[in-house]
Amino acid sequence: MAAITHPLHSLTLPSKTPTPSSKTFTKFTKFTIKATSTKNKPISGRRLTAAVIGGGPAGSSAAEALASGGVETYLFERSPTGAKPCGGAIPLCMLDEFSIPPHLIDRKVTHMKIISPSNLTVDFGKTLKSHEYISMVRREVLDSYLRSRAESKGVTLVKALVTNLDVPTSPNHPYVITYTANNRIKYLPVDVVVGADGANSRVAKSIHAGEYACAIAFQERIKLPDDKMSYYENLAEMYVGDDVSPDFYGWVFPKCDHVAVGTGTVCSKPNIKGFQRAIRSRVSPKIAGGTVIKVEAHPIPEHPRPIRVRGRVALVGDAAGYVTKCSGEGIYFAAKSGRMCGEAIVKASEGGQMMIGEEDLKREYLKQWDSKYKMTFRFLDLLQHVFYGSNAAREALVELCGDEYVQRMTFESYLYKKLAQGNGWEDFKMVSSTIGSLIRCKIVGREMESFDPNVLAKFV
Repeated sequence: MAAITHPLHSLTLPSKTPTPSSKTFTKFTKFTIKATSTKNKPISGRRLTAAVIGGGPAGSSAAEALASGGVETYLFERSPTGAKPCGGAIPLCMLDEFSIPPHLIDRKVTHMKIISPSNLTVDFGKTLKSHEYISMVRREVLDSYLRSRAESKGVTLVKALVTNLDVPTSPNHPYVITYTANNRIKYLPVDVVVGADGANSRVAKSIHAGEYACAIAFQERIKLPDDKMSYYENLAEMYVGDDVSPDFYGWVFPKCDHVAVGTGTVCSKPNIKGFQRAIRSRVSPKIAGGTVIKVEAHPIPEHPRPIRVRGRVALVGDAAGYVTKCSGEGIYFAAKSGRMCGEAIVKASEGGQMMIGEEDLKREYLKQWDSKYKMTFRFLDLLQHVFYGSNAAREALVELCGDEYVQRMTFESYLYKKLAQGNGWEDFKMVSSTIGSLIRCKIVGREMESFDPNVLAKFV
């Protein structure tokens, strides 16, 4: 951020707003707090005030970290009872790291099948240990729990639609949130804003954070007969082929009492319903007799935004573009980015006692995030480009997934979000096998040839 060292400064608003110090909604005609002009000066008589826009895993995790660290925090969520279309898979490490209680988990997936365009099927998960599994959750359940937990830490939950973010023209002025609640337009001045409002982020637009390509995810929740549901008790399926998606995959994920059947694409969004019909056709014998209970669609970012911090505003989760290629994983990275951002603000503000600036956010949040995850995102982008580009490449991908060493390395990296410790000879064989399969498919290009095989071995 630019060197901003104010308490909130001389703001006059002719409407109702939550007053930061009281956390109640009261009418006022003038909101005035004396400003200072020296960088990161102590805030006198109050705490740093933050608004988090969006109450999903990213926003709730950011808000919880902020409030726990002493920052006065408002969390805006327009639809607390809503459910984002999402496969709902979370890695094992997230349960402990974010203290997710067991009762939120609908299913524990211990088996996965990957089906190629020619219907070659590989059992993926043979190397999972007895205590290892992929947790399946419903977003409406997980999101509600995380918001409630944030409230218990002192966060003020505002059930409202944010319609505008006024960016100050002076570093000595606050950001002003305009929102609609109970059919009334209201305002809230704050020091810091965290944008966690998804792929179509209004916060990102307000700070001119730049555009990014978005995929569309489409899924149907289908209630199955008991005998059909028992097949998916602990099984998830992934289908690849240009019939179900030209650049992604189709899925069948088990939920509490139904399955989610869906697909996604970025390059052929107008045809998404045709791809959905195709995935349903490929799984039709397994879901026969099922009843569609919900249809969902949602944009998914394809890469991080060009700008994720500007001024005293930071973007997290989908708003920042933190969804991985190949797998489409976003829940863990949303929650992780929200928590890292919240903790960064707490650290830079010394527990809410100091004003912060753009450079603080870049140093404590963005630099730490990029050093931890930037290469992972770039590499998975490369893999999607290579393996999802043609049916021949998809066949090679499924063939490669049959190797138990590949499975072990993949699951250890996914479940624990750290590079698995490999075996040098096995790594070499895996890389050679991968490149050999791609050469047979005639799809090895400059990107693969120029990529360091030692790094490749850690991710494939």
